[in-house]
Parts: sequence; C-alpha cells; structure tokens
Amino acid sequence: MHQFTIQPIFGSQNWELAGYNIAFTNSAMWMLIATVVLWIFVAGGLRRELVPGRWQMAVEYFTGFVDNMLEANIGEAGRKYVPYVFSLFMFILFANILGLLPLGVVGIHPFTFTSHFTVTGILAILSFSIVLVVGFWKHGFHFFSLFVPHGTPLPMIPIIFPIELISFMVRPFSLGLRLFVAMMAGHVLLEVLSSFVIDGTNAGVGYAALVGIPSFILMIGICALEILVAGIQAYVFALLTSLYINDAENLH
Repeated sequence: MHQFTIQPIFGSQNWELAGYNIAFTNSAMWMLIATVVLWIFVAGGLRRELVPGRWQMAVEYFTGFVDNMLEANIGEAGRKYVPYVFSLFMFILFANILGLLPLGVVGIHPFTFTSHFTVTGILAILSFSIVLVVGFWKHGFHFFSLFVPHGTPLPMIPIIFPIELISFMVRPFSLGLRLFVAMMAGHVLLEVLSSFVIDGTNAGVGYAALVGIPSFILMIGICALEILVAGIQAYVFALLTSLYINDAENLH
C-alpha cells in the first residue's frame, strides 16, 4: 500500500497553521499538476481559428460533450453548469490518467490522488453543496417535496419521506466512494501482478515462464482496462452530478 501513502515533499516541520499541519504533500503536488494540465488544455483550445486544429477540436468536443449531457439531463437550464461540470469531468479524467503514466522508469512516481476518499469525498461534497444551494435558492422549502414522490398516499408520507431523505443524504458518500474504490482497486491489482512478475523472474526460468510471463500479459490488459476505467469514472461522476443538479432544478 506504499503507493497510496501521502508524504510531505518538503518535510512536515514548521508547517503549522492554527494547530494544523499544512505541509505540501505528494497528493497536493499531483493535484496542482492536474490543475495546470487542465488549464493548459483549455487555454490551448481558446484560439478561435477559422479552421480549428486538433487541440481546439478536442476542447470543443469535450465542451460539447458535457453541454449535451447537461442539456439531456437538465434541459436548457443546465447550460449554466457547463463550466463547473466540464472542469470537474476534465480534472478527474486528467487525475486518473496522470496516475497511470509509466513515469517510474525515469524515477518519478505518479500519485493517483483520486484513490483517496478524502479527495473524492470533497469533490462529491462540493457537487452536493451546489445541489442544496440551487434547490433552496430556487424552490425554498418546497425543495423538501423532492422527498415525497408524486402520487404518494398521505398515510405513507411519514414512511416515504425519511427513506427518501436518507437516500438523498447518502448521495455524496456513494458518489465519492465509487470513484475512490474503482481507482484504488485497479492500482492494487497492478501492484499485485507486478510483484508476481518480479518474484517469478527472480525465482528462475521455470517460475518466470509459469507465473511471470502470464502475469505480465495480464498486466498489459489491465492497464488498457484502467485507461478505460479512468474515462468511465470521470464520466460517471459528471453524469451523476448532472442528475443530482436536475433534482434541484426541476424537483424530479
């Protein structure tokens, strides 16, 4: 589990603020790298060329992708959330992909900060907070009608309301947990398979052929699968965020 250890880059001494240690860690560094990569990606696509290049087309494609997703799930009101959901989607996507880069061959060990529930949980809480703010700002206390499905018999409301409320409050936990588990499981599996390759090779030719080579071939397939999972998990996080915002906008 060493690959998931959060370590201060410049030490933890003299980094106290109001009783809390705010040392700059490897997790914070890779968050910063993901942010810079996202900024460069968007900045490179801001050039309004008559004949768009590949970079501009890529930015426009992802922007259009998020815009269509929000319009399909929320309607015209969803367009104002494009900047947030686009940033959320691309930030998670770059974070997942950066953690898969084979930089260890040059002595740089990438850190997948989306494999920590503290990070994915904060992203989920941020999305959930937007849902609450929009819901109460637009509908006031009528927002609580979201927890009473249309057509619910009056005697069933005391039972249905707390069930719906609890399921609603669990949303940020499940949203953050899904991304955290998917990324952590994939990296643990790759670590286990790599240990099979190394140990099998060190044990001799027979073990290398029996254990090492099949494990290495399986690692290649898992790496390809992890790239797919990196994109799917970013999409699922953005999709569920748009669905939750739809509840706040339209009380569905």
